[in-house]
Amino acid sequence: MLNVVNLRKAFATVVAVDGVSLEVQRGELFGLLGPNGAGKTTAIRTILNIIAPDSGTITFDGKSFTPAMWDLIGYLPEERGLYRKSKIINTILYFASLKGIAERDAKVLASKWLDRFGLKDSAYRKVEELSKGNQQKVQIIISILHKPQLLILDEPFAGLDPVNQILLKDILMELRQQNVAIVFSTHQMEQVEKMCDNICLINKGKPVLGGSLRDVKKKYGTNTLRIEYEGNGEFLKNSSLVKRADVYQNYAELELIDIRNNRELLSSIGDRLNIRKFEIVEPSLNSIFINVVGVPATTEDVAVATTAQTPIKRQPLDKRLKKEFFSLLASSAMFIFFSFYMLLFAKNPDWIVPGMFLLVTLFSTFRFMKAKKEVENERKKLEGGAIE
Repeated sequence: MLNVVNLRKAFATVVAVDGVSLEVQRGELFGLLGPNGAGKTTAIRTILNIIAPDSGTITFDGKSFTPAMWDLIGYLPEERGLYRKSKIINTILYFASLKGIAERDAKVLASKWLDRFGLKDSAYRKVEELSKGNQQKVQIIISILHKPQLLILDEPFAGLDPVNQILLKDILMELRQQNVAIVFSTHQMEQVEKMCDNICLINKGKPVLGGSLRDVKKKYGTNTLRIEYEGNGEFLKNSSLVKRADVYQNYAELELIDIRNNRELLSSIGDRLNIRKFEIVEPSLNSIFINVVGVPATTEDVAVATTAQTPIKRQPLDKRLKKEFFSLLASSAMFIFFSFYMLLFAKNPDWIVPGMFLLVTLFSTFRFMKAKKEVENERKKLEGGAIE
């Protein structure tokens, strides 16, 4: 269905996506994972041709992307994309019309999905009157109303309470049974573990882990213990038997240097904790995520991590910015030339020509400053972690 090979996208000094490849089949649920600033959202937007890639190939059923394919795709962006003053039903019908659905059919489908999400009685309320979670439901309805063959969801569980997370999970599993190819990006590792067939983990724009969830867990799952207890388990982090420890309030997930030392570890705990469960398990996807991506130790490390998309190569400035700069340079040079000519050589100076070039220079300055501001804003967004 969807095949992406060696995708790359750079903005100014930041390489947001670098060599990402993935393949998603019909009836498959694929997880696109990564920390904040990893390049997930940029990868999704590039796959959908919202922004053009610098290199790489993207095909749907072996064909290159065309505008006609939009009707086959459902997309849920991470940002809110609803008209706040519009009524919910009107918003849904408008987006349905963009997918070529007749109003009569769209009303039937909208009623069905609003009822499924518990919003049927709110159909004629304004979008701005809804909670964040209910607005998310409306956006989900818009993305699936036209029965897409490929569904791409960016943080679909954001804003949903546990009950509605289960509802969305059930809906996605139903769509999967209907042979829909589903890609979703999320930070909620437990949802990925419950639902996904395959995953791709990217960090700083690069793919660092991928494949079937079963194979990924098998690769990292030989020396892991899960302990449930009462007490303070922070001391487990300092054990000489432990390679890595994820310690929480009432349980810990430990990677031992040698799993055969699990009894020795249990003896070392002694009476310091009241043990409720002590078992050898597969590592959670959350612990694998942390193990592969790592956790910055300081605030400075976080700042470096969000700006240092790899490989770190200084990219040329935006082409538009260059064009506006040279235009400003040319008009300024002509203004200076004619001004000096009038002052030094003209007996009866006619300032019309220098005046015209002065106006052109002022206009060019405005265009250059505007272009510069746009480039800088884009760069700040990317370096501030907006590329996800």
